[in-house]
Amino acid sequence: MEHLHPPPRRTDRLGLAVILPALLVLVLWAVYLLDQGMGWEAARYGLTPRSSAGLVGIFTAPLLHADLEHLIGNSVPLLVLGTALIYFFPTIAFRVAAVSWLATGIGVWLAARPSTHIGASGLVYALAAFLFLSGMLRRQRTQMGLSLLIVFLYGSMFWGIFPLMPRVSWESHLWGAIVGVVLALIFRTEPSPVQDPQPVLDEEDDDALPPQQGITIVRYTPPQGTGDGSGQALDPERTSIS
Repeated sequence: MEHLHPPPRRTDRLGLAVILPALLVLVLWAVYLLDQGMGWEAARYGLTPRSSAGLVGIFTAPLLHADLEHLIGNSVPLLVLGTALIYFFPTIAFRVAAVSWLATGIGVWLAARPSTHIGASGLVYALAAFLFLSGMLRRQRTQMGLSLLIVFLYGSMFWGIFPLMPRVSWESHLWGAIVGVVLALIFRTEPSPVQDPQPVLDEEDDDALPPQQGITIVRYTPPQGTGDGSGQALDPERTSIS
């Protein structure tokens, strides 16, 4: 006998979506605490543009943070945006995250100040830009609501792409945003399992309606008599945090 399994509920999907972002945040905290406790001076593995020694930073810089405030500032948005990415786009989430991580680092290595860049906010900017534009492009109310939520929570991040603070790696922010926009355009036709609910039609009205391409029409029948109607271990001066 064949057994049919119902699709996972939204709460179940949300619980699964938060696991990997939470693990990433735990790794960031483990690296920071071990660095502070054991004196690793891990910031030397940051990303130094146009330096052969700095190439390793493409992979390691997002794991490194200058201080506790820097780490907390990246942990919360990584958890929120990472969960949203997996919940709304589970089939492409890994590709988006991996390309965001690597492409942002490559951009910083090619075109940033000769400083040591550390921090995960380049990845944060990439995810925020991807989720915002993806929601707008799909014209789904649910996903456009996600776009508005991103603006509400992280709209002030826009100023981070400008060189306003000397020790902040605005280049990481800028490259992350660029990568996120490009990825949203590349994957704009990728379907999401989160779709707007479909209206329920009365059976008689459903049979009487002519087929409409791309349009769902719900006919309203008014009450009788009313008519018819329808409806940091390095030198702080040489270290840029992101």
